[in-house]
Amino acid sequence: MRALIVDDSKPSRSIVARALRDLGFECAEAANGAEALAALSTGSLPGLITVNWHMPVMDGLELVRRIRASPGLRRLKVLMVSTEGDAQRVAMAIAAGADDFLAKPFTPDGLARKLVALGVRTAADVAVVGERGPIRVLVVDDSATIRSVLSSTLAADPDLKVVGTAVNGQVALANIAAKPPDLVLLDVEMPVLDGISTLREIRRTHPKLPVLMFSSLTERGSRATLDALLAGANDYVAKPSGLDAAEVAARIRDEVIAKIKALVPRGGFNTRSASPAVARPTLVARREAVRAVVIAVSTGGPVALAEVLPGFVAKARVPVLIVQHMPAFFTAQLAERLSRTCGAAVREARTGEELRPGDILLAPGGRHLEVTGDAAAARTRLTDDPPENSCRPSADVLFRSAVRVWGAGTLGVVLTGMGRDGLQGSRAIIEAGGEVIAQDEFTSVVWGMPGEVVRAGLANAVLPLPQIGVEVALRLQRRGG
Repeated sequence: MRALIVDDSKPSRSIVARALRDLGFECAEAANGAEALAALSTGSLPGLITVNWHMPVMDGLELVRRIRASPGLRRLKVLMVSTEGDAQRVAMAIAAGADDFLAKPFTPDGLARKLVALGVRTAADVAVVGERGPIRVLVVDDSATIRSVLSSTLAADPDLKVVGTAVNGQVALANIAAKPPDLVLLDVEMPVLDGISTLREIRRTHPKLPVLMFSSLTERGSRATLDALLAGANDYVAKPSGLDAAEVAARIRDEVIAKIKALVPRGGFNTRSASPAVARPTLVARREAVRAVVIAVSTGGPVALAEVLPGFVAKARVPVLIVQHMPAFFTAQLAERLSRTCGAAVREARTGEELRPGDILLAPGGRHLEVTGDAAAARTRLTDDPPENSCRPSADVLFRSAVRVWGAGTLGVVLTGMGRDGLQGSRAIIEAGGEVIAQDEFTSVVWGMPGEVVRAGLANAVLPLPQIGVEVALRLQRRGG
């Protein structure tokens, strides 16, 4: 079946097209209503049209009205896909002639359910798409011992399949060109072609292929791994310091496999009825001036921070406090790299320092970062208290302490990451009258942390990564931060 995707945003068209192709559609695109009508006037008609609301030349509502007014087009299935998700707007779209409405950001499951409801896909069709088989992994490491232990341990998991091994990046690239895997498990330091160079070539030829770094935590290794994360690696796992096979196997079972499954989710599209919506609190900020920005991020964090911070820190007149889930080896180096990216000093927090306007502090790896005192004289405190959400530092710890000091003046930002750290802290911010911005699913490496916040109804805004820095700047400007 063919589908016509009508949206003035090319990234949005690509997102919808990717989801529809996974469901077996052949996709054509149009950038506005006029282009769509021109496409519909020639050739065979599609079985489905997805329409954005706000577009130049001719918007989505007018396009839908014209489709319904045309005898030759009026039977087409039309799904409005738009950020205009409140009940009144949905009613307007349906009144104009749309068959159904899907709010952005959407999940593949959500889209699949709409298509089943529209009758353009059956539950059986969607279930077949979900049966994708095991995750296919390419293992790249110059150590024969590591390759052997990785291969045997991964192969013992029925959801995983090692489809190849490579002793260096050059061999890996040849394997990927011949048959791309679902994920590459990549060492950093290798002869012939190292991991960083290999990663850059993978990103050039296969920009969406998940890459998980498996690297040592020596100072040299951690610098190289951070380079890889900033070059586009999705995540990393630290190799054990020795080459003991049992120790390596335990690390693979405990960390590598979980991260592979997070980066390449399986199980297909959920065709069951949607779960009852979580009761959404009334998100009414008290409009106090923003007194601090607190950020939670994990998997994909270095790239996300490098994108978000330059959008607002140069003019921020409030402290910016960040929890990035990373070992101690990494956070000082990440602060140094972000300083160069932002053109402003980013540094690891030290305990007992007074927080000043414009400070940008990163929680040190392995320690919780809290705020103490009051709004007029806030200070940092580092603790070795037990992990929360299996994390230390934990965003929940930081967010709750920020609320105790700044109350409704707290602006929270929850970016890409595994797990649910930041959920309870976001709840505390909202209950105090502050605001929370969450990253959307499609630009997140893993939509765990922000997804939990969104599903709980705790996000004042859900935005793609490139828009978040600008949005923080606007809120600081509007609320005096």
